[in-house]
Amino acid sequence: MQAAKKLIYDNLSPFYCKQEIESISKLIFEKVLGLSRLQVHLNQHITISGTNLVQITEIINRLIQFEPIQYILGETEFYGLTFKVNSTVLIPRPETEELVDWIIKDYHQLNPAILDIGTGSGCIPISLVKNLPGASANGWDISAEALMVAKENAVINQVNIDFHYADILKPTLPSQKEKYDIIVSNPPYITTSEQLSMLKNVIDYEPHIALFVPDTDSLIFYRAIADIAINQLKQGGNLYFEINATFGNETVDLLALKGFKNIILRKDINGRDRMIKAEWK
Repeated sequence: MQAAKKLIYDNLSPFYCKQEIESISKLIFEKVLGLSRLQVHLNQHITISGTNLVQITEIINRLIQFEPIQYILGETEFYGLTFKVNSTVLIPRPETEELVDWIIKDYHQLNPAILDIGTGSGCIPISLVKNLPGASANGWDISAEALMVAKENAVINQVNIDFHYADILKPTLPSQKEKYDIIVSNPPYITTSEQLSMLKNVIDYEPHIALFVPDTDSLIFYRAIADIAINQLKQGGNLYFEINATFGNETVDLLALKGFKNIILRKDINGRDRMIKAEWK
């Protein structure tokens, strides 16, 4: 294993920092060798087969092209659960875990009905259903490919969630039999001009449809989702957003103008405005 670790480090060090390489190495060994992180730690001197070395070399070659390790391995962890990911869905971020954690710690009512708009891999509704007693959830997305991934992830994590195609910028939406206690969304919010400062692994590999909005209307999806929430939230229900830190106050103002109350703008672990909660009364 030491030789394989050196192979990984020597090839990736021109492109990744030491901490990133250590994290990537652990993920590679877990996937290729079928060992847990603890087993990897306890078996530093095992001999890796030629077949496994070929697999590791193939992964290294893709990493040199800045393809995200999560796409290469085909899975990632989110809120303690395993999720399949590919280039049709965003890789779940720590900020989104913080949003999910806020909802779980915030919500104590039994059997909440949840709608996730722009569900992608399904990581948000699946994590909520796994952690909120009696919860039921729907997930909407404009990407048929993303919905297929989300459905697979629901099966992997043994939850029942209804996923539907929806273009929220058009008037025709999935028919709803009930109103929701919680509507949550991590919609596209990166402006086109912000692309210039983004990393190559994001720009070249993650789906742009889930990332970007025009500079001229950066809150287009927040406005549309707020209007949906007005019609689909129960009285006293809550709307949760992950947001662009640059537009925190503007998003609060938008929700206030639409009649939402008790609006909370919350910072993430890095001290940036990244989450909003608003109550519909």
